[in-house]
Amino acid sequence: MEVTYREEGVASAAASVAGRLVADGVPARLAGGDPTLWGEDAGAEAAVRLGWLTLPRSSRELLPRLGGLVERARAAGLTNVVLTGMGGSSLAAEVICATVDVPLTVLDTTDPGQVRRALSDRLDATVVVVASKSGSTVETDCHLRIYEELFADAGIAPADRVVVVTDPGSPLEKRAADGGFELVLAQPDVGGRYAALSAFGLVPSALAGADVERLLDDAQEVLPLLSRDTGNPGLDLGAALGGAALAGRDKLLLEDQLSAITGLPDWIEQLVAESTGKQGRGILPVVGADPNESGDELVVAIETDLGDVRVDGPLGAQFLIWEYATAVAGLLLEIDPFDQPNVAESKENTATLLALPDLPTGAPAFVDGPVEVYGSSTARDLPGVFAELLRAIPAGGYLGIMAYLDRLAAFDAPVPDGADFEQMTDAWMWADAATLRPLLALRTNRPVTFGWGPRYLHSTGQYHKGGPQNGVFLQITGAVAEDVPVPGRPYTLGRLQLAQALGDLGALETRGRPAVRLHLTDRAAGVARLLAAAQEA
Repeated sequence: MEVTYREEGVASAAASVAGRLVADGVPARLAGGDPTLWGEDAGAEAAVRLGWLTLPRSSRELLPRLGGLVERARAAGLTNVVLTGMGGSSLAAEVICATVDVPLTVLDTTDPGQVRRALSDRLDATVVVVASKSGSTVETDCHLRIYEELFADAGIAPADRVVVVTDPGSPLEKRAADGGFELVLAQPDVGGRYAALSAFGLVPSALAGADVERLLDDAQEVLPLLSRDTGNPGLDLGAALGGAALAGRDKLLLEDQLSAITGLPDWIEQLVAESTGKQGRGILPVVGADPNESGDELVVAIETDLGDVRVDGPLGAQFLIWEYATAVAGLLLEIDPFDQPNVAESKENTATLLALPDLPTGAPAFVDGPVEVYGSSTARDLPGVFAELLRAIPAGGYLGIMAYLDRLAAFDAPVPDGADFEQMTDAWMWADAATLRPLLALRTNRPVTFGWGPRYLHSTGQYHKGGPQNGVFLQITGAVAEDVPVPGRPYTLGRLQLAQALGDLGALETRGRPAVRLHLTDRAAGVARLLAAAQEA
């Protein structure tokens, strides 16, 4: 495992803080799990959140159990693995499985279309991993209820098809016992976003066919380095992240184009944004963007020379090193990297909205074809809205795009008969709402981020509300053609999805940040209109 500084300014910023960290004994103290590092206020939380440091060893106790789960699943012909979990309960497994190219369906959404697609896929061969640290995650609760009813209606015993991963004492543990589900208890002293090498990352990955023992081996190889003052990749990366942020380079551009690891920036995004975005401070991860030389960017590349910092190493080691580095960056920024004080705000807003007879969507300011525009905008068409938002980004700020849509819908886009791969890729890109990010990024020298809702609520959502208040926000929602009822709940997935969007938008608006909601009355036509308008802005 190696971290290389490839730019003199980064090396200087890292050196300016590394000496202080070493003088304070930080490497050995952090590797030893000292909860006092982050100050008195953070000590109580840190004391029960440092178990990730020993996961390369302690998670080996799970291997025989995982081997048994895999054997039974294969014997029963259960080859379609569905993971329902949010944030740290799903992102690591998604990266693991994508990297080793084994199929895993991740449900970290309340979008009815995306959920319906998963429900219709090989139910007779499906095993569902229900993962929630708290055991009370609303999205996960909905998915479990829906699958329980679906299995029962098909004459399949849910107890034979559901595996629960949760903390001891959580509501989900009791529910697993009541339902007779297979239960794997996670280490309670590991926070969700630091849980890549815990049961949350390993159970679904093993069931999908990944070699999870290899992940632990790779992480354990680097473990002895983490107490060193020199030759410590976690310290080197943490000093670069924190030192650069203190020097004004607090936008973290993640580059992985040439890496054999697939999707690691999405996992890093949650880890860094949720850990550091608080008390008006933080490091903003930006995924999939090109540098714009604005002076406040730090480009970190995975296994490639395209950045200011290069991080080389296998996936298991990458997980551990990034977790260590994030804890170090939090120390340098003088924040608690283990809490998430603003995440509950949007959840509470959502619950309040769901209790109302009707969701308060209000009236659109104007309509542009299949797109309704909500918010205080002086523009009268979509290109004008985009131009206005881009002008509103302050110095040092960013534009955050948040789309409450089906993140896989583009792959269902029609393509010409006989189309080659390039034509198919082009068709998918122009049907994908995420294409809006690079189109708008071309029109500003400020960072533009993109997140799928409600997935982003468990990652950059903390940064949006707790980090520096210099964001400008564009939210996208869409009409639901075919909704999904939630058994035992007085709402559908579509109603929940919209309530989540409105709840988070309200949290942003209370902070006085510029925010506009675009509602697509026809999703396919609406996405096409957004992309066309972005080119006109």
